[in-house]
Amino acid sequence: MNSTVPRWEHFEHGSDIGVRGVGATPAAAFEQAAAGLTAVCTDPASVRGTSEVPIVCDASGLEPLLVAWLDAVIYEMAVRRMLFGRFEARIEGGGTHLSGRAFGEPVDIARHAPAVEAKGATFSMLSVAEQAGIWVAQCVVDV
Repeated sequence: MNSTVPRWEHFEHGSDIGVRGVGATPAAAFEQAAAGLTAVCTDPASVRGTSEVPIVCDASGLEPLLVAWLDAVIYEMAVRRMLFGRFEARIEGGGTHLSGRAFGEPVDIARHAPAVEAKGATFSMLSVAEQAGIWVAQCVVDV
């Protein structure tokens, strides 16, 4: 990985799917990992950012904070029956506190054609690390 262009990727992991976010900072990588989470269900570009949902989470470090962040996004998707296409995250407290926002809209079955439902982020393949000057945040998501 030699590009600092923020992006997300999926990787295979048995019957589940891995999400990977890449960015110039840990927060940017977390934002991209959340977009990759949405992409498990639908094309994030098809989601209009008509509503904003605040998300706050805490954990003991960057890796468990990624799991907490993705689980919080999954929770908001489920209880609000929404999909999110864009995310903002701010990481503070030495990597133990995240305050962010998810921008999205209610699920439109016809337009979004959701493929699967994400059930939860896991500690499998969990990593948040700087690699050659860019940050990569990844884990496996149960679907």
